[in-house]
Amino acid sequence: MAPAALFLLLAVALSLAMTGAWLAVVRGASSGWVDATWSFLVGAAGIAVALAPVAGWEGDFQRRLVVALIAVLWSCRLGFHIVLRTLHGGEDPRYARLKEEWGSGWKSRLWFFLQIQAAAALMLAATIFLAARNPTPGLQWSDIAGIAILVAAVIGEGLADAQLARFRGDPANRGKVCDAGLWGLSRHPNYFFQWLGWTGYAVIAIGPAGTWPWGWAALAGPAFMYWLLVHVSGIPPLEAHMLRSRGVAFAAYAKRVNAFWPGFNTKERPT
Repeated sequence: MAPAALFLLLAVALSLAMTGAWLAVVRGASSGWVDATWSFLVGAAGIAVALAPVAGWEGDFQRRLVVALIAVLWSCRLGFHIVLRTLHGGEDPRYARLKEEWGSGWKSRLWFFLQIQAAAALMLAATIFLAARNPTPGLQWSDIAGIAILVAAVIGEGLADAQLARFRGDPANRGKVCDAGLWGLSRHPNYFFQWLGWTGYAVIAIGPAGTWPWGWAALAGPAFMYWLLVHVSGIPPLEAHMLRSRGVAFAAYAKRVNAFWPGFNTKERPT
């Protein structure tokens, strides 16, 4: 199979799957299923691009297998977390706000929005493809480094989600802002670790010597994810919701803790 054919088939499959998620939401399902669907799709796409036979892009089978396994690990961890959150929670405040802003035309606008998400999944799958198809024979130190980054990212994101869930599960914390554990170092540690994982794929794609030109193109993955999380669909709508629901408490928290990069905002931190 040629790379163009693989990605064309993948684009159609992703578009149809996100259309299915759209149909579920317009028929009354919680919008949380959208993000769960997207998470599982990225993992499935990762398996496809890592293991499918592609002429001229054979790569090293060990590397392809490891990359596919890590893609599955990340996808299942995040996907099942969102599933559990959706089953026990209400509407995602970001999607609820969008529906409110879009008004009577929200159904058609949501479909276009989810097709953009399908395109984003396709781009991220290209990053996984480049990591898996690095032609360097055998596993190298760059593979070990990339795997370590990816595993640390999965663990860190899982820990952040668990800490937030534990905080929300305590009735005494109702109306408060979580600043426990990793949430005391970043206002969105789950997003930070999600971004970090994509840098791991880039490290694997670039390889030990950086002589494979296509490997450097994998940097588009973490760059795109940073832009998406920090400037588009991650932090901005979520923090707008937090300011509406938590007000002064969240504003004080925002002055004390960085939005994305772990560490205190020392310029604003109160004495």
